[in-house]
Amino acid sequence: MHKKPKILVTNDDGIMAPGLKHLWEALVDVADLYIVAPATEKSGVGLAITIRDPIQVQPVEWEKGTKAWKVTGTPADCVRMGMSVILDSPPDLIVSGINRGSNSGRNVLYSGTIGGVIEGALRNVPGIAFSCVDFMNPDYKKTLHLIAPLVKHMIDHPLPKGTLLNVNFPDTEEILGLKMARQGRGFWIEDPDARVHPEGHSYYWLGGKWHEHEEDEESDVHLLRQGFAAAVPIHISELTDLAHFHERKERFNNHFSRERT
Repeated sequence: MHKKPKILVTNDDGIMAPGLKHLWEALVDVADLYIVAPATEKSGVGLAITIRDPIQVQPVEWEKGTKAWKVTGTPADCVRMGMSVILDSPPDLIVSGINRGSNSGRNVLYSGTIGGVIEGALRNVPGIAFSCVDFMNPDYKKTLHLIAPLVKHMIDHPLPKGTLLNVNFPDTEEILGLKMARQGRGFWIEDPDARVHPEGHSYYWLGGKWHEHEEDEESDVHLLRQGFAAAVPIHISELTDLAHFHERKERFNNHFSRERT
């Protein structure tokens, strides 16, 4: 009998988020799932970890015998606690989501959904982050037929070490298909909304608006607008700009050697 893959499930919208429930539903029959998710919403925390407060881990009742825990921390905390405290062996894969709102373009640098799978990739555990472009009323059900086949494909054809897959589903009536893509360049910038406190001082809701960039036709931003789901392999193992390093290293080192003398 073929052994089911062991998958750790997390998110940044919190353990009670509908997107997490749909992700579980898409995979429960094809994998052994262990849910370790934030006790409350942690959107926009990126790869943040909790170092100034204690972390509590509590079991949560779940359907079909799935084991689940809520963690008073970030998605990265959840993966850390899942792998060092909860699970007795590393998972085959980490999946995160399904996020409410897009993680296309350079928004990945802010995303807690992505942060959870980055934390796994740092430990050489591959991961897939799932997000829906529609923030207000995402239709998670129309994504479910793609999730299990994609997970199976990534299990059968593993990602390179230090690489994760960032998957976004379009805000269209029909998903035209799933394409591998490049990470786009657009992102949400601040759009501060100034308010006046009853005591008289100003305060702000940071807000946001989309900052457009010229996009490659193979970028996730472009493909999502065409109605395709987009899957971007993001490599985080080597963060060095190697072209710049090799081009400038000798000149840089020589310059500062002269400065020292």
